[in-house]
Amino acid sequence: MDITFLGTGGSVPTTKRSTVAIALRIGPEVILFDCGEGTQRQLMASSVSFMRISRVFLTHHHGDHFLGLPGLIQSMNFYGRSAPLDVYGPSGTAKMTKAMLELGIFDLRYEVDGHDLTPGDEVRGEGHSVTAFQAEHTVPALGYVFQEDQRPGRFDVERALALGVVEGPSFARLVEGGNVKGRGGIVTPAMVMGPPRKGIRVVYSGDTAPCQGLERACQGADVLVHEATVASELEDKAREFGHSTARDAAELAKRAGVASLYLVHISGRYEDPSPLLEEARGIFPSTIIPNDLDSFVVRRAL
Repeated sequence: MDITFLGTGGSVPTTKRSTVAIALRIGPEVILFDCGEGTQRQLMASSVSFMRISRVFLTHHHGDHFLGLPGLIQSMNFYGRSAPLDVYGPSGTAKMTKAMLELGIFDLRYEVDGHDLTPGDEVRGEGHSVTAFQAEHTVPALGYVFQEDQRPGRFDVERALALGVVEGPSFARLVEGGNVKGRGGIVTPAMVMGPPRKGIRVVYSGDTAPCQGLERACQGADVLVHEATVASELEDKAREFGHSTARDAAELAKRAGVASLYLVHISGRYEDPSPLLEEARGIFPSTIIPNDLDSFVVRRAL
């Protein structure tokens, strides 16, 4: 699994940072979180195939988070997409998607469906889920939790051999949850498998001031992608517009016990984001401010 930061900037794109869009690649599938203007071009400059995108999750309806969607839909159509595309977001997403498609500029050869979500709604995928939570912004807004399904425990090879299980297909059957024959009778998975292991958890805040919904969602996350529009010296201004500071994000990451923190939605006032990075790392050392098109592997805990 890997995460690619297609856009990391704030409300207005700059020469260095496009507006927010984040691609999570799980095997052959890509899930897109937000779709700021120019996202299709960013995808073409990245290693992520936009034709692999199955679902788009919008956090809210400010332009810097969804204006790239029409161009992306058009490009998918131009390149012969046939698979359906689902667009999820807060209340009004279904209506917005329908209105956009009715502009008469697409002539689509594939299906695009919009879906409204409320906090707590879960969207199931193959081996994972995406769950919405309430964010606190100046318009209705959501954040999202990507949760990989629980994984089987470790297979104890020595224990299986001691029970008389023949190495080969029988090992695979036990890992998959089936019973096999051993020296003294039936061997079940419980006899050779360790406790289940948790799957990867990735949390995306969207645009938000500190809030309980985000606090609850972040607990024990492997990756937290958190907006950090400004430094703490501009905290009052951040709150006025429903945003967080780098310090807010770092303090939350520390409290929640997350493994890694990535800061996005960087205001254009910061040509050099070092003040934000230094502020955050002083509280939570495992902080990164990615540049546009940076990609990181998300590893499972051992």
